[in-house]
Amino acid sequence: MSSSSKKIIDLYIIHGWTYTTKPWEKTLALMKENGINVKMLNVPGLTEESEKVFSIDDYVKWANKNIPDGAIALGHSNGGRILLNLCAKKPSKLKYLILLDSAGIYEPSVRKKIVTKVAKIGKVFKKIPIIDKVFHKLTGSTDYSKAPENMKKTLSNMLESDKELDFSKVETKTFILWGKKDTTTPPRQATAMYEKLPNAELKFYANWTHAPYISNPDELARVLTNLVKRMKG
Repeated sequence: MSSSSKKIIDLYIIHGWTYTTKPWEKTLALMKENGINVKMLNVPGLTEESEKVFSIDDYVKWANKNIPDGAIALGHSNGGRILLNLCAKKPSKLKYLILLDSAGIYEPSVRKKIVTKVAKIGKVFKKIPIIDKVFHKLTGSTDYSKAPENMKKTLSNMLESDKELDFSKVETKTFILWGKKDTTTPPRQATAMYEKLPNAELKFYANWTHAPYISNPDELARVLTNLVKRMKG
């Protein structure tokens, strides 16, 4: 058996709604330098090709298959949503759960209404690339606009699944890490999540955005390294 196959994974990560994990590379490299072995999972339909339309149950089954029992796992944004649903259905699955600017709080918000409208008006804007870029930046609907048709339906399924997520069933010890400059999943959602989870700690970071692996990779690596070492110790 090769030495790589014997490597003990300290942390499993499910990334958010992105088609590349390249922006994570600096954070992961810094963690590795400090003795933390991390496995970034490729998410079907995003960083792993698929033409399937996914439900939250599909992703829960996928996560359950790819993360061993008793592991420490981190979910960013949509990845957090997947892990929350996994822990709600299988309370003893994970040893610890880390939520990084996680999705999962249902809000019948303007942003969700915009997402449903983008499909109707997006074709007009796509004919003018500069306007398209500005429009999606202003509306926050970039994720939706970049998605292929099956993943637009998948994203809609993810948003709708938040209505049914029962946080009281998530018994796993949970650490909530959140950027105060997050405008995608704003800080009020972190507070709501903390209040709903029975066994959670919450910490805000003043300069973090929704993607601290881009805005603050060094600090994120340091925070995660210390947290995982604390969990292992």
